Amino acid sequence: METPTLVALSRQTTLRRQMDIVANNIANMNTSGYKGERMMFVEHLVKSRGGERILGDKVSYVRDIATMRDLSNGPLEQTGNPLDVALEEEGYFVVQTDTGNNYTRNGRFKLDEDGQLVTTSGDPVLSDGGQPFFFAPGDTKISVARDGTVSTQNGVLGKLAIVKFDDEHRLRPGAGGLYDTEETATPVENPTVAQGMLEGSNVQPVIEMSRMIQVHRAYDAVKGFVEKEDDRMKKMIRDLSQVQV
Repeated sequence: METPTLVALSRQTTLRRQMDIVANNIANMNTSGYKGERMMFVEHLVKSRGGERILGDKVSYVRDIATMRDLSNGPLEQTGNPLDVALEEEGYFVVQTDTGNNYTRNGRFKLDEDGQLVTTSGDPVLSDGGQPFFFAPGDTKISVARDGTVSTQNGVLGKLAIVKFDDEHRLRPGAGGLYDTEETATPVENPTVAQGMLEGSNVQPVIEMSRMIQVHRAYDAVKGFVEKEDDRMKKMIRDLSQVQV
């Protein structure tokens, strides 16, 4: 059954979901390596009664089907921290977690109390050989080459594992800027790593704030329509009850 209220409700539900996505983008606009998200939906159009014109009024039922990630690279921000690294082109760092290997573009790394290279959440960063990096107490000069090779004044420790995927949209986002997937990871042949820099979020705050205002106004407009439709139905019922048979 198709009614104006049902169509309006579908619109409100979609707008609420869109607001959640926009709010999440704004909340992560300063998160290193964060990729903004957009909502995908399908729209079902039905020609309104009596509307035979090509550009006549339409009734639109909206259905939210998925969320799409903006895979464009964010701006590089210089930090000067030798443990901060950024990927200038494609690829993801490999991180070892309790649930298996995860992937991230957030290169804000640090050393834990054992001298192990980890993420800000304490998860080990892996080399292309699948092993974590350990630094000795005397390793003071840490260098990361453009190809991801990690070394100190005492020699080379290994090379950062940097991988890619055939379909990046299948990566599932998690906490701490990590992604999980069943897709097969393929090593990036010629990665480009920048030491002392971080990739910023690709979210544009001004655009997201404008989008939030638009969504809020659209939601209020639909709310007003629902209230008017409710008043119309109440009036119709009231008028019919007064009709004498």
